[in-house]
Amino acid sequence: MLDFPEGMANGKTAGASQGGHGGWRMISCSRRSLLGLLLGAGGATIGALLSVPLLRFVLHPVFKAALPLSWTEAGDVKDFASVTSPVKRLVKIEQRDGWRKLVSEKAIYVCKDAKGKLSAFSSICPHLGCSVSWHDEENNFVCPCHNGQFTADGKLMGGPPPRGLDLLECKIEDGKLIVHYQYFRQLVPNKEVIA
Repeated sequence: MLDFPEGMANGKTAGASQGGHGGWRMISCSRRSLLGLLLGAGGATIGALLSVPLLRFVLHPVFKAALPLSWTEAGDVKDFASVTSPVKRLVKIEQRDGWRKLVSEKAIYVCKDAKGKLSAFSSICPHLGCSVSWHDEENNFVCPCHNGQFTADGKLMGGPPPRGLDLLECKIEDGKLIVHYQYFRQLVPNKEVIA
């Protein structure tokens, strides 16, 4: 408890500056301490409020998932009009992961069924992720790693892969074949999208 001179306890301040006990100094120090404490708390609060946008900017990529892959052009439909066997095409894939923008080329195979409908398959083997290739002489896809074999319409013919080739979504817009490239989980019997 503070030791106030008699005059200050009764509301009189005439002798407060000349108090014999140094009471004025104690009151002055406690007021200064309180003011410093209030200024420090106010400054910390304002600093915390101003740092929220900065923290959101810095941590945003950590908490946000990678953007889904977009549709990409595989070629003109008229280029596939005379196709009788699967044709390999490279498509540009653009992904944004945090601050990085990744652009890569992925191989797909464009096929045409008996009715003339175009379809696209991923060139990644669903066994361990090797790249399959089309063999005209054998009329099938072959995985060079473990000899997985697939028909022209992507069905599994033999080997260790747990399923056939992964069919990609595709559509035709303005005379162009547009493909939605995706990655699929390997070593599982059902097609599961992972990115």
